[in-house]
Amino acid sequence: MITVDQYDFQGKRALVRVDFNVPLNNDFEITDDTRIRAAVPTIKKILGDGGAVVLMSHLGRPKGGPEEKYSLKHLIKPLEAAFQVPVQFSPDCVGAEAVELASNLKPGEVLLLENLRFHKEEEQGNQNFAEKLSLLGDVYVNDAFGTAHRAHASTAIVADYFPHDKVCGYVMQAELDNAKRVLTYVDRPFTAIMGGAKISDKILVIEQLLDRVDNLIIGGGMSYTFAKAQGGSIGNSLLEEDKQQLTLDLLKKAEEKGVKIYLPVDSVIADAFDNNAHSDVVESGTIPNDWMGLDIGPETRKQFAEVVRNSKTILWNGPMGVFEFPNFAVGTKAIAEAVVDATKNHGAYSLIGGGDSAAAVTQMGHAHDVSYVSTGGGALLEYMEGKELPGVIALQVEETPLT
Repeated sequence: MITVDQYDFQGKRALVRVDFNVPLNNDFEITDDTRIRAAVPTIKKILGDGGAVVLMSHLGRPKGGPEEKYSLKHLIKPLEAAFQVPVQFSPDCVGAEAVELASNLKPGEVLLLENLRFHKEEEQGNQNFAEKLSLLGDVYVNDAFGTAHRAHASTAIVADYFPHDKVCGYVMQAELDNAKRVLTYVDRPFTAIMGGAKISDKILVIEQLLDRVDNLIIGGGMSYTFAKAQGGSIGNSLLEEDKQQLTLDLLKKAEEKGVKIYLPVDSVIADAFDNNAHSDVVESGTIPNDWMGLDIGPETRKQFAEVVRNSKTILWNGPMGVFEFPNFAVGTKAIAEAVVDATKNHGAYSLIGGGDSAAAVTQMGHAHDVSYVSTGGGALLEYMEGKELPGVIALQVEETPLT
């Protein structure tokens, strides 16, 4: 795999797959620019070498064609501010106009293509569509780890048209290096923190982690399926009815492998799924009918934080509660503070696995106080599960390129 530092982009047009799938408010303003900031070093390296940049990305989940709210034109000004250069825009990502704009690029210039997913062929991994994209550059750079688990035209197929000129961007490289570190070179104790709504979303990675970790902390919506399976009452809390036996099997496997599993001992409950709902704290497994668990309780926060602070390697993926509601984000913030403390004051290595975990650390201003914040939750999980990622495989080069 060729890295950005190994390639000379002078006089080349670099077709760069970035992940600019950023959240926008109703005024089309970016509310979290983490993914854009992450791509800046790769873009600046290409421009600094004397190359030109053609940016391609998706945004949101448009259905059946162009939608105003998913147009990448809304990103032009933020990108110009981030890159400190003017950004040209192509109203389509393929076709005659895109080819002309890309062909006329001079060294140091940047062109942004319209949303790839305005064409259904992108997600289909269509060969013909990938070939049209390939006409826009001399070298292909993939810096979109967050989409590396998708065999889409722009993430996997287009690389075929650059057999000796396909390059791994800085974001992609850092994501892979940090994921490998957690899977391969760990200081112990190694603690994994798994949260989120569904056990089914995390089952494969949890099974992989049972062979690696010393401690496994489980919070969030998935914890209520564990509580129910162990005979507790969970009211209207999230439940995957058909996964109850699976949770019991996981607990047994963990015991056999000597892995200590930590489940919530108390919950913050509410009488409605609303930030302003009436709330209370009860022991786990004792949630009344018509109430639901929305966060881990104070005793759980204390126990989980102690385990985290005593760890030397930490992997965190998924919130401890309904992080979108400030009143039920306390548990997630407590875990974030414990991870930061372990990293800054106790020398732990911490990998934050995207999504709400990354949002919590970033919103609290601690993004630089942990070891690494991943930009790709789904891709990271699949990598942790031991799966090969199409976007990574596509970057393998058999022969040394002529640069």
